[in-house]
Amino acid sequence: MELINGLIDFIFHIDVHLNQLILLYGDWTYAILFLIIFCETGLVVTPFLPGDSLLFAAGTFAAAGALDPIWLFVLLSIAAFLGDTVNYWIGAIVGPKIFHKENVRFLNKEYLNRTHKFYEKHGGKTIIFARFIPIIRTFAPFVAGIGKMTYLHFISYNIIGGIVWVASFVFAGYYFANIPAVKNNFTLVIFAIIVISVIPPVVEFLRHKFKNKKITGH
Repeated sequence: MELINGLIDFIFHIDVHLNQLILLYGDWTYAILFLIIFCETGLVVTPFLPGDSLLFAAGTFAAAGALDPIWLFVLLSIAAFLGDTVNYWIGAIVGPKIFHKENVRFLNKEYLNRTHKFYEKHGGKTIIFARFIPIIRTFAPFVAGIGKMTYLHFISYNIIGGIVWVASFVFAGYYFANIPAVKNNFTLVIFAIIVISVIPPVVEFLRHKFKNKKITGH
């Protein structure tokens, strides 16, 4: 519970914590951000790590001169690309065994099932779409590996998706950072980013639930 509370506090006060990281670690902050983005996209056991909000916050600190926006864009794009790549190969190598187990510790099979359906509906474009949807973002490359999507096909979507995702949030933070409404209400902005990003999976969940009720008559 303490870990969860700490994570929630980190996400909703990410500006405070990111500032502390920069003051304590200086240029090593880039490595820390790299690791967080890599784990958030590359490990199916860490879908709860901040993604969109972290990129946006990093962009705002770049606008203040504390970080370099180009280095952020390059390094975090690489982190996103490597994360999805590792996730793909984990899915391809060990995924089928894990996916067919009913109870897997630290792995929510329902997330996998939803991502698999999302993937079947949108095909390769899922790799790009999923970048902007928490949880789905983490499981999409894993499911692509399980589904034996050819790596050359996967890698093109992976590169495009990673670059577009990182650029969108880092440069949005960079260019909107000095707007008074953003600067004075940063926590609300982060909350809005989180809410907007989870709308698609919530809508899909409600639609799926309503459909099941309609079929069963309950």
